[in-house]
Amino acid sequence: MKIILLALPAVLITAGLAFSPKKISSPPQAPVNTLSEAEKKEGWKLLFDGKTTTGWHTFGKSAVGEAWKVSEGTLHLDASQKSSYQSKGGGDVVTDQEFENFDLKIEWKISSNGNSGILFDVKEDPKYAETWNTGPEMQVLDNDGHSDGKIIKHRAGDLYDLIRSSSEPVRAVGRWNQVEIKLNKGKLDLYMNGVNVVSTTMWDENWWKLVKGSKFNSMPDFSKYKAGRIALQDHGCDVWYRNIKVRAL
Repeated sequence: MKIILLALPAVLITAGLAFSPKKISSPPQAPVNTLSEAEKKEGWKLLFDGKTTTGWHTFGKSAVGEAWKVSEGTLHLDASQKSSYQSKGGGDVVTDQEFENFDLKIEWKISSNGNSGILFDVKEDPKYAETWNTGPEMQVLDNDGHSDGKIIKHRAGDLYDLIRSSSEPVRAVGRWNQVEIKLNKGKLDLYMNGVNVVSTTMWDENWWKLVKGSKFNSMPDFSKYKAGRIALQDHGCDVWYRNIKVRAL
């Protein structure tokens, strides 16, 4: 008996019907620095339009420093020239508006060996020299390249110098990370790439113990304010931000 092997054709014929495999396409991604209709209904507001620095200024000044550039839909800190530990013509940028009880979403990518941060509840007053004199920070970092990566509570996603993130779902240098900071009546949650990495309560007894055991213990007004500006840190390293949006809680 002969056995004949037949090659299967690209299109299968079964009971007189032709079937061809279909490609499953992923849903189209929304354009950057935009809000969907659903987000608008939920109360989200864009803090960066992808074209201008409207709504921002350098901490302690009236305008945004020239080192912060709008480039290809991102807010990019050009750190090619240094001034002290920051960039020449840079400095931390802060929102014109203050926020209390909010949900903040931001995407960031960091340069090789880079360091930056996202701060909140920042009080702008001539008596405060730096944003971090008052505002807590979610760390932005190249964990493998920057020296802070060797320090517990100083790695990407950590509540800087206060709470170590529960896991590290951070992406490689040059890739975008999606982070979220939710603060509602003292309940604070930090998310990185969809993972809840820090959960705590501000202004209770345990919180002040954390502050006392940190570098911020010497700053009498650190985290004292329950409303303040959002800040993006200039730490003398190239960093890019986009899709910055917030809603009131």
